[in-house]
Amino acid sequence: MERPPNLAEAIDAAAEALLGVLEGAASRHSVPVSPTQLRVLSLVSGRPDVNVNRLAELLDVVPSSASRLCDRLEATGLLRRVADPRDRREVRLVPTAAAEALLRELRERRHRAVQAVLDRMPARGQHELLLALLAFGQAAAMATTTAAGSESDPPARTA
Repeated sequence: MERPPNLAEAIDAAAEALLGVLEGAASRHSVPVSPTQLRVLSLVSGRPDVNVNRLAELLDVVPSSASRLCDRLEATGLLRRVADPRDRREVRLVPTAAAEALLRELRERRHRAVQAVLDRMPARGQHELLLALLAFGQAAAMATTTAAGSESDPPARTA
């Protein structure tokens, strides 16, 4: 099957629309942190052994920028630094219960917003979208795995 010449443009437009729906779900309610801070909380929440240096790698920023982000989140009561029980010299980042509740609430709002858009699509279109997204995800994962083995690391940015 030949790819339509504007498929990449259509995907880009759909991604922009999806981002608009997701951002709209967050902005309609007062979220006490910036999008970057939300990303930090999300990354830390999904990785129980993350420290500031690893967080900096995940964000593609220098460690001092990641540390300042953590300072701000710690000051708001959304993040804690704790000693690693296996190595007391190592400091781990742990989201607080308030951070977990914030992430859960935001995730639920985003899911409802996306579902509202899906509800406006015919069932067949939803099924085709699901299959296409699964295939796209698999292809992207393969491309990421291949690229990770062949590229050098880009320079770190500041946040």
